[in-house]
Amino acid sequence: MSRKLARERAFMFLYSLEIQPDDYILQRRLFLDEWRLSRADTDFFDLVVTGVLEHKEEFDREIEPRLIGWAISRLPRIDLTIMRLALFEMKYLEDIPTSVSISEAVILARKYSDEKSRSYINAILGGIERDSTFARCKRTDAVKDNKDENS
Repeated sequence: MSRKLARERAFMFLYSLEIQPDDYILQRRLFLDEWRLSRADTDFFDLVVTGVLEHKEEFDREIEPRLIGWAISRLPRIDLTIMRLALFEMKYLEDIPTSVSISEAVILARKYSDEKSRSYINAILGGIERDSTFARCKRTDAVKDNKDENS
């Protein structure tokens, strides 16, 4: 499987946690039993899922000021999940160019959301990318440690 498909599986799992946030460990096991991933893809899946969950509030603070006439609580959960995933990649995964993260977010929106959502997801992520206060970070020790624990 490719990183692209592992990203999509991470999105699917993150979205399922938005709908039913109970018992992460059981849900992860059941999800991975159903969607069998290679070891490398499981590592990427875990890195992204853990990173998005750890930084969710940070990402929401980046998104909310760019929602003109909207509150983040009114956004479709699918769209919010797509943007959080892209922001994790943009900020914490230095081996993925930000343009690729945005493009992959638009592809996920094309598959799982609607035309209007694709447009504003692209606009919001592009605006965040251009914002001089949005700094790309190296992976945090916590994210690295979590990846090591899952190996």
